[in-house]
Formats: sequence, structure tokens, C-alpha cells
Amino acid sequence: MDGFAREYRYSDAHLHYVDFFQESEGMTSLVEAMAAGAIDHVMISGIPVAKKWHEDEPKRPRYYAGDDAGAYWYSATDVFVAAAVKQLPAAQRERLHPFLSGFNPTDKNADAHIRRMLELDPGLWQGIGEVFTRHDDLTALIYGDTPRANNEAMTRVYHLAAEYDLPVMLHSNITSKRERNPLYLAEIEEPLRNHPHVRFIWAHGGTSLEIHRHQEKLDFLLPTLTRMLEAYPNLYIDLSWSMLQPYLLDEKGRPDPAWVELVKRYPARFMLGSDVVGRFEGLGDYLNAFDPFLDALPEKVAQQVARDNFIAVLPRKRQAHLSD
Repeated sequence: MDGFAREYRYSDAHLHYVDFFQESEGMTSLVEAMAAGAIDHVMISGIPVAKKWHEDEPKRPRYYAGDDAGAYWYSATDVFVAAAVKQLPAAQRERLHPFLSGFNPTDKNADAHIRRMLELDPGLWQGIGEVFTRHDDLTALIYGDTPRANNEAMTRVYHLAAEYDLPVMLHSNITSKRERNPLYLAEIEEPLRNHPHVRFIWAHGGTSLEIHRHQEKLDFLLPTLTRMLEAYPNLYIDLSWSMLQPYLLDEKGRPDPAWVELVKRYPARFMLGSDVVGRFEGLGDYLNAFDPFLDALPEKVAQQVARDNFIAVLPRKRQAHLSD
């Protein structure tokens, strides 16, 4: 570690402009939160599903898990994101990087829909995702087929992503709440192997708070990610909040040496995310929480993880327009 306190500039690689009811605090709040939190760049996406307020529920739920009502695929989420970004002055717009998410990942028409959206706003969309596949209890609540990262519909999406040079962020749980093994690993490993020209961002490394509620810590996660990062140079890890503890930091807030070594070994492959949904107050606090871990890394690597790696995964044409 250095002998002085570091100050970081950040990129937020995982942010949802709206919540599960497609509502948002708005762009003014987001821009103010970015300024307050020293956040230079933000991946901004919608939420690909909308939570139903069921006839039998007297009170509107506040989150998708608030009651047993279902959720449905909701394409208008991308319209909201596009409209919000377009209202910004050009200089501010350069700092927001919209990812397209409003499609049904079990529908083999999805790639055709995505292509129409890309053609409707040339140059606007800079990635695909967050794609919801295995996602805790939400998977069971969404109407229709169970989404998987390795189904035929997503295969068509990956070919499109390669054609347009778009990174893909996947939410694909590595296991279920109760299985103490990488039960669903093949669902993400197959696309990594079959689509080497697609840059995959694995949302919070396949973990989730719901998994941790039942299992606390996945002992197989570190060796699994170590193997996968070596095997698949197109794999990037989003270190959003469910990765911070119990993996990067221990119960006393100290960096885990094994995870520090892994990031040092693959310094270009990790990025930070807040994973906030439509509310941006205290946005910087989510990223500041990673500072003890960043401080344990060499300063150059720490700045890569905090800010630069996300920029480097964007489409090459987009990177050419970005200033330091």
C-alpha cells in the first residue's frame, strides 16, 4: 500500500435507471449523484421486466420480491433510458453508456427486436444487458419460459453482439439457493466458449444476496472464477455489491488476500458496479465501499478496476470518442 490516502475516480458498470415498476428519480438526480461521488462514467440500463400489482394485493409492492405477483418482459424500459439520455447536453451524454435490455431472452425473435432498436437510434446503444437469466426467485415470477444464458434465443443475441461490437452483461446465478456446487455454471460457460468474440460481463460473478442468505459464502466461487478467467479471455467480472462481502472483504472489512491476488493476476478483467435501481442518492457510497479493497491493490491496478476497465470493454468506436 502507498503511504498516503488515495483518491479514486470511478465508473459505475452496473446501474439501472428505473426500478421494477419502471419508475426513476430522474436524470437530474443521477447527474448530481455522479458529481458528488466522483463518478466519471456510468453504464445505464433499464429493468427488462415490470412487476405486476395483482388484483388481490391491497398494497402495491415495493420490490419484485414484495409479494407473489408475477413479472413480465417490458420493452418500453429502453424507451425511457433513451429519452433520458437524449435530454442531456452532449458533454454530459458522453459520460453515460446505455445498454439495451428490454427483450425476452427466451424468444428467438429477440435479436430481430434488438437490431430494430439499434437501427432506430444509431450509435446510442453501447451494450446489451443486464440480461436476466437465472435470477433468484425472480426467475419463477416471470411469466413464460425459464430464461437461460445458453438457450437458442440468446445464441442469436450473441451473434448480433459480435456483429455490432457490443459487450453483454448477464445475470446468471452460478447456483441455486441450496445447492453448494456450481449448479448452473454450464449455462454461462457454454456461451463464453462458443462466442469468443463477445465480451461478457458477468453480473456480480454469479452471486446474489438471496444465495448468501441461505449459504452465506460460496467456497467454490474463487477457484471457479480463477479457472474461468484463465480459460476465457472474453470474461469480465462485475464486482457489484454482493461480491463485496463476504468475498473481497472479510467480516472486519479487511481485504481478502486471495481475491487481491486474483485481481492482480487479471487486472483488466474486473469492474465496479452499484446495481442501484432507479434511486441514486448516495450512489458514490456504493463505490466508495470498495476503497479498502482497492487500496490493497497496486495503484495502477486499483484505478483500472475503479474506472478504466469498464471504459475499455465498450465498443471500440465509442472508446475513440472518450477523453481521459
